[in-house]
Amino acid sequence: MNPDDQVRTPAKDMIPAGRLISLDAFRGATIAGMLLVNNPGTWSAVHPALLHAPWHGWTPTDLVFPCFLWIMGVSLTISFARRRSDGADRAELFRHVLRRSVIIFGLGLLLAAFPFGLLSAHQFSFSTLRLPGVLQRIALCYLAAAAICLRTGPRGQAAWAGGLLAGYWAALMLVPVPGYGAGVLAPQGNLAWWIDSHLLAGHTWAGAPVPGFDPEGILSTFPAIATVLAGALSGAWLRGPASAGRKTMGLFVGGLILLALGAAWHSWLPINKSLWTSSYTVFMVGWAMVLFAAFHALIDGRGWRSWALPFTIYGMNALALFVLAGLTGRLLGLIRWTGAAVEQVSLKGWLYSTLFAPLASPTNASLLFAVAFVLGHLAVAWALWRRGWFIKV
Repeated sequence: MNPDDQVRTPAKDMIPAGRLISLDAFRGATIAGMLLVNNPGTWSAVHPALLHAPWHGWTPTDLVFPCFLWIMGVSLTISFARRRSDGADRAELFRHVLRRSVIIFGLGLLLAAFPFGLLSAHQFSFSTLRLPGVLQRIALCYLAAAAICLRTGPRGQAAWAGGLLAGYWAALMLVPVPGYGAGVLAPQGNLAWWIDSHLLAGHTWAGAPVPGFDPEGILSTFPAIATVLAGALSGAWLRGPASAGRKTMGLFVGGLILLALGAAWHSWLPINKSLWTSSYTVFMVGWAMVLFAAFHALIDGRGWRSWALPFTIYGMNALALFVLAGLTGRLLGLIRWTGAAVEQVSLKGWLYSTLFAPLASPTNASLLFAVAFVLGHLAVAWALWRRGWFIKV
């Protein structure tokens, strides 16, 4: 069908029959949250709730990434079931996953390298290019979790998830780091930092709390895989024979149990997003289940879809919107010129100081800028959705 043929289609008919709308909406809310916390008007004035916890502990912002990985696990189970019913075998499914993983990983490197030193404010070198990143972690977790799901059932997936969390906990607490010893959970001296600083030397995040550490580094990717597997198990529950109400209640109660377990585990292994500790994984999976249970109850249970339409629109082109927002945010900061006072002015700085700073206090003006950024990309998402253009990889 020509995409233009769908321009005048009523909104309710733009969504394929049988689709789990609550999952699209929850995914969209997660992507909108990513854009909101990543693009304040100024980093010198940000509401504390929109910042990651400095180290141990958590803020609402620390919910966003694990929720997305959990959603990916739910989608994985549903997608595999649909493709298998269409006749796809295990090898075909894995080839599809491998191709998608390579593309997503490549998009992550593209965002890290963009705009390749073509603007005077951007210094680019392969020797300092950050190799880990959000999309890179998504790609690796997707690939690993999919491989596990293709070879095992729910019990095997639960065993893998438990093993990854227990193994990571043991590694952090028992493996001695040269010069520091075992069980160090400070920014410098922990096992994840030591591995990244040696294997990814020069290619880690410049904004990390200590040089050589990366919040999307090598070792901490393993418990993140467990986050995806938890989503896959939730997807199996959603595909089961239970009624919609029982499914919602199961997710809600299960989420509360995991929240309690994660909070209790915090006493022995602190909740820490940067290290993606096992306690953090369990705690955030609990939040993902509770929050999605609310979406599922309202949207798929009650049929109240209108309030969630903006999130649904975001969620049906989630990856494309995330990449576009990354490119836009980078350009806003790198397009610069010399101002009247002979100082460098960025396009983002000019927009913020001209349009938003006069409206409110610095913290609120910075938030207004971030909201405008989200709404601007929502307009793009709406245009794509209105034409029925869903960008897949």
